[in-house]
Amino acid sequence: MFDRRYTRVMRPLRFSINVTLDGCCDHRGIVPDEELHHHHAGNLARADALLIGRVTYEMMEAAWRAPARTGARPDWMQPWMEPFARTIDAAKKYVVSSTLDRVDWNAELVRGDLGTAVRQLKQASGRGLFVAGIKLARALTELGLIDEYEFVVHPRLAGHGPTLFAGLSKPVDLKLVSRLEFGSGAVAMRYEPRR
Repeated sequence: MFDRRYTRVMRPLRFSINVTLDGCCDHRGIVPDEELHHHHAGNLARADALLIGRVTYEMMEAAWRAPARTGARPDWMQPWMEPFARTIDAAKKYVVSSTLDRVDWNAELVRGDLGTAVRQLKQASGRGLFVAGIKLARALTELGLIDEYEFVVHPRLAGHGPTLFAGLSKPVDLKLVSRLEFGSGAVAMRYEPRR
């Protein structure tokens, strides 16, 4: 007989990224509107922590960390960006880096073998982990550790910039699990790996 007391479900590792129709995933070429900011804040709220690389950590910290002294946000930040800013500022962060000596901003360094470290993070109880960044997502895909992919495809042709999963050693087959259209014409498609 099957005994549920001894089963352990791993936290899912989810990945979401904005991408143009021609595959560009440069954050400077895609500017999410209010509806997409709320969507991405909801994605972050489904996770116990973020798993990010050094470049993404430094970029996000520069943009979204609440100023220590005044608490005032930068002039470029619209009021509707505040929920996303609060969510990402408060989130627990695991930073994968071999070059950083220390991190703060509610963060902890991840060192050593990436696969072993991420498997250990996934074994903790909770709602899940959320991975951000291009290189880290490719490395985790190679290891078969991402449980859900979301591509928010924007109706734009960039004609330049980094693309997703360049250099992946073998194809990964995915199955569509949901699709959501936004007023901007962007479409969020969620996939799970076919195992």
